[in-house]
Amino acid sequence: MNLILLGAPGAGKGTQAEIICAKLNIPSISTGNILRAAVKEGTEMGLKAKSFMDAGALVPDEVIIGILKERLAQADCANGFILDGVPRTIAQAEAIETMGIRIDKVLELQVEDSVIVERMSGRRVCEKCGASYHILNKKSKVEGVCDLCGGKTVIRKDDQPATVLDRLKAYHEQTEPLVEFYRTRGKLAEIKFCPSIEETTAEVMKALEA
Repeated sequence: MNLILLGAPGAGKGTQAEIICAKLNIPSISTGNILRAAVKEGTEMGLKAKSFMDAGALVPDEVIIGILKERLAQADCANGFILDGVPRTIAQAEAIETMGIRIDKVLELQVEDSVIVERMSGRRVCEKCGASYHILNKKSKVEGVCDLCGGKTVIRKDDQPATVLDRLKAYHEQTEPLVEFYRTRGKLAEIKFCPSIEETTAEVMKALEA
């Protein structure tokens, strides 16, 4: 199955992508990863992307979609894939259609903004080893100290409430219109908010079997 995961930053897309990949034995493809890989490998599109990145400019849609097409042509995508973080805009979604990339289902993880702010602003990351914690549901044994290496746990700039609200605003303006875009094409499956990861996965699998 060729899938897209939609949802605000902090909605749990990365977590669900990992679980679905393991269950369906298909790769998860995120924009950041394929961009870095294409630049490293020096592919035609990777070199184009690098020229924009070196200039401090945003990589244009046609280059991102070009890199995506290169990645989807690889053998591990033969049985399907999950796109996480792409498309971000209607223009990117239209480019995916124009390139003839078939999408079977789009899963929208629905989580209220207030829940996301609480969830993300509670995250803590170890400065030394990068281990992650949460002040509510995954506390370190000693507050502010990493269980693994004894390093200091801090709140990342990305997880600070003001930054989270900015990222949510950008999501609602640029990416949320994709919900309607895919609904009109009969591809959308809405995954209502569930308190646990396991319940969310159960809803996702139910939607995939529908």
